[in-house]
Amino acid sequence: MDSTSDITVGQVVKSRAGRDKGNIFLVLDIIDDKHIYIVDGDVRKLDNPKKKKITHVIVYNTVFPELKEKLENGAKINNAYIRKLLEPFKIEL
Repeated sequence: MDSTSDITVGQVVKSRAGRDKGNIFLVLDIIDDKHIYIVDGDVRKLDNPKKKKITHVIVYNTVFPELKEKLENGAKINNAYIRKLLEPFKIEL
């Protein structure tokens, strides 16, 4: 199974292992077919993303294409913007 095909930059994921288990993150970057960088704008800020194995996250169907666009266009995004995107998911918990 190729796990990178169903994961994309700007996608919402939930950690299923490690210290951050149960937390919601956004995929900031895809390193290779096994690892991604994730951020939540709070504990894991944009300047210090968490490297995570793809097998250690639950992938949500929600993707924020505007985040991917901003990253590709080199637009400035900040941690508050990431927190704002993730707000509806944090309420679920």
